[in-house]
Amino acid sequence: MPSLFIDAERLRDLNSGLGQVCLHLGHELVRRRPDSRDGEPWNLTFLVPRGKSGVFGDSVSYIEASWRRKIWIPGQYDVWHCLHQDSVYLPRRSQSAKLMLTIYDLNFLERADYSEAKKARRIAHLQRKINRASLLTAGSAFTASVVKEHLHVPKTLPLKVVYTGVAVNPNNTPVDLPAGSPIAQFTQSSFFLFVGVIHPKKNVHTLLPLLEAFPDYRLVLAGPDRHSYAQHIREQAEKLGVADRLLMTGAVDEATKLWLYAHCEAFLFPSLTEGFGLPVAEAMTFGKPVFTSKLTSLPEVGGKEAYYFENFEPESMAKIVHDGLHDFGQNPLREDRLRRRAAGFSWPSVAKEYWKLYEELIGLSPI
Repeated sequence: MPSLFIDAERLRDLNSGLGQVCLHLGHELVRRRPDSRDGEPWNLTFLVPRGKSGVFGDSVSYIEASWRRKIWIPGQYDVWHCLHQDSVYLPRRSQSAKLMLTIYDLNFLERADYSEAKKARRIAHLQRKINRASLLTAGSAFTASVVKEHLHVPKTLPLKVVYTGVAVNPNNTPVDLPAGSPIAQFTQSSFFLFVGVIHPKKNVHTLLPLLEAFPDYRLVLAGPDRHSYAQHIREQAEKLGVADRLLMTGAVDEATKLWLYAHCEAFLFPSLTEGFGLPVAEAMTFGKPVFTSKLTSLPEVGGKEAYYFENFEPESMAKIVHDGLHDFGQNPLREDRLRRRAAGFSWPSVAKEYWKLYEELIGLSPI
């Protein structure tokens, strides 16, 4: 029977996008596992962090890894799927597995804090992986175009776009936050929400002037804030006199994130570069008005249902938000259309697409 190895080691950080991808995709791949031609189900082996064996049930096998050191993976597999391009776990030369490599973004190419030499080293490292791959997938059409622009992808090497899934909002209110939580206290008034790492590429400093334009609103920035850019945001908020209406929560757990989506008035995402834009899709599952940039992959996610910043000038952004909130309030169908749009990025459909590709790789169906 066919065997599949899946690198889900990034489960070690469930508050990250990759951690959530590993969790939701892993569960859905198990649920949708097909039978092979001889009627036996595929053998699945997951690489997981220490202590995570069993996370996908007892019908699959597990190999535990430590992020502190690389381990050798035993066994023979028909398909080996690296769920992200930075994986350090590749099949050995003696293993005959067909390698599938998923590339979510090449955002490092836009990082001002990376030297050209460092970018070149990362490109060369990724190229070596591509040279070993039997199939590539990209998290968006935009990412696929960037891969083709900066890396050599032979014409004989398939490159498929497989969008990231998003967990469907069940339309029930998430568990209430603790009464003494700073978030619960701060969000008693109407608030705008941003979710993501606080980093220059997310462009969140452009949101601060909106607090001047909307004096009755507060702003929550939910995400890891260890980068020096976070301190810049705090200082700018002080200069603008809006620091008392800004809350930077740091990294939040999944339940808190869902609570914030459910209770915000609108979701703001002025990011400069994305491989997909998962927070946009997540906010849409709650039927919330989404205001985002029109850069990189974001229009692929928001489609016609999102509102787009034309530029990042304060007056222009404030007008887009003002007009968008008015339009959203006047159009009762907008909320349902947003939910339907988000439902197109479902984990069941993603898993179905990946199973199709796994079967194609071992000749059960044509690529």
